Amino acid sequence: MQRLRSLFTATFGPRALAALLYAVLAFPLAVVSCWLTLAALAFGALLSVTALGPWLLAGLLRGELALGALHRALARGLLGLRIEAPAPHPTPTPEIGPGTGPRAWRALPARRAGWKAAGCMALSPLTAVLPYVAAAVGYLYGTLFTLHPLLARVNYRTVHHPDGSVTHVSLEILGRQLDTWPRSLIPVTAGVLLLAAAPHLLRHALAPHRALLTALLGPDAADRRIRTLEETRAQAVDDAAATLRRIERDLHDGTQARLVGLGMHLTVIRELVTAGADPARVLAAVDTAREGATRAVADLRHLVKGIHPPVLDDGLDAALATLAADSALPVTLTTGVETRPSPALESIAYFCAAELLANAAKHSGARAARIDVTATGGRLRLRVADDGRGGAAVGTGSGLTGLLARVRTVDGTLTCDSPPGGPTVVTVDLPLRRAG
Repeated sequence: MQRLRSLFTATFGPRALAALLYAVLAFPLAVVSCWLTLAALAFGALLSVTALGPWLLAGLLRGELALGALHRALARGLLGLRIEAPAPHPTPTPEIGPGTGPRAWRALPARRAGWKAAGCMALSPLTAVLPYVAAAVGYLYGTLFTLHPLLARVNYRTVHHPDGSVTHVSLEILGRQLDTWPRSLIPVTAGVLLLAAAPHLLRHALAPHRALLTALLGPDAADRRIRTLEETRAQAVDDAAATLRRIERDLHDGTQARLVGLGMHLTVIRELVTAGADPARVLAAVDTAREGATRAVADLRHLVKGIHPPVLDDGLDAALATLAADSALPVTLTTGVETRPSPALESIAYFCAAELLANAAKHSGARAARIDVTATGGRLRLRVADDGRGGAAVGTGSGLTGLLARVRTVDGTLTCDSPPGGPTVVTVDLPLRRAG
């Protein structure tokens, strides 16, 4: 019974029905988009010798971008396929208007996103027809075959024989009628098999169409790279400004106040010595000043440690070993870094490990953790795993978003595998730049 329920859910569940609806809607939309695109291109080519040609092509490209946005919205809403909107071309292109000539024509090919969308609209019927056919075969014919014993009573044709007899024929294959028992079990069995296979057929049939939309309606690799660099640069600037503000606040509220107090105590000591005060009072004032100086030094050390932990001076292996020994959880450490990375990478790896161990101790309910560090293929890979309850994800307030932003500043990646019930495995991958 459980298997039948799972089969029914896989075939008629919300995700399967959403994919079915997408297959039914995508093909007509692709056909209409294709015809509009081809007609506009043909009309624009005919008018290319006139002043209306650039206007029409510019309007066509804007229309293609709008159609692309419609296709992306449909795929996101029904398939969960999130395709980023293409980035605008980095080089500004002249607007099409009265009096524009060859310069406007040269600018049109630079509107790369529009031309890619036009190509997608022209090719989309070739890929959208596959899920349409898969939906018809899997769901339509599967349902008709499964319900054949019931449909045979109302959907049939009448055959009059020479002897005057009459036969009702609903389904006939290769001259053999399948309306009688037990032959009717053949289409019923075929229908059940088609319905069971329908989600798989539809998923594989959608693959080329998904690939086409992703390739032509989203940003290409260069655009993604530019967008990532812009985001990481902005994040690095914000982090640097936040760090400077934190240092300024810590110095102002902590160390500076202690140093001011130290100066006041030294003034008091001078007055006491000048006035020939009791030596006990002088010693008490000296002790107070020394205590203030000690606290100021401790504040400075804590501040410096937040910028660059001194333990990193001995290398990443020693720093992680100290971090593991000080952790609230039992930590198993394995390192395999033969050549020392650059100080920036060591610092990022150290702070990532510290944050991940702190998260494991505070939020996951883990009993133990493990740190593995390797350096292969020009990449420094930090892997932190714990046996906690799982459920961690980037962007859920677990601190992983900040770590991802820190890692991306050096073109690294962070992945989190944390199914409900655990374990949680976070992998930080950094480009290995060796210390100079």
